[in-house]
Amino acid sequence: MVAAGYEPKPAVLEREFNTRHWGKPMTLHGVRRWLLGETLPDHRKLATLADWLGVPVQALVYGSTDKHAVRERQPQWHTGVGYQDRELFDIYLRLPVPKRRLARDVILAIARAHEAEQAEAAAREAR
Repeated sequence: MVAAGYEPKPAVLEREFNTRHWGKPMTLHGVRRWLLGETLPDHRKLATLADWLGVPVQALVYGSTDKHAVRERQPQWHTGVGYQDRELFDIYLRLPVPKRRLARDVILAIARAHEAEQAEAAAREAR
């Protein structure tokens, strides 16, 4: 956490983790036990932590053994996205998790309706 610019405190870890993880939120006591090494998060939570901190999952579980390992650069998903979309993503990421889920559900419903319209139009053209 220190290498990523965060204080290794339970309150910081709880807040930052819960804003990024889509599953059940962690409690302050639960993340405290992580920091003390009493328990390990499950694989989904480890993946969320690794993405947030920018480290491989193995480094969280086993520690960093090779600091100079060569890694393939991850492609940026936002290449080619305009500034308006980036601004929208930034706004979305600032929302609390329950409101993010609501926004996600709305977008998925719109996408499903669009796919149904496309399929219907293709079926009409095929006739």
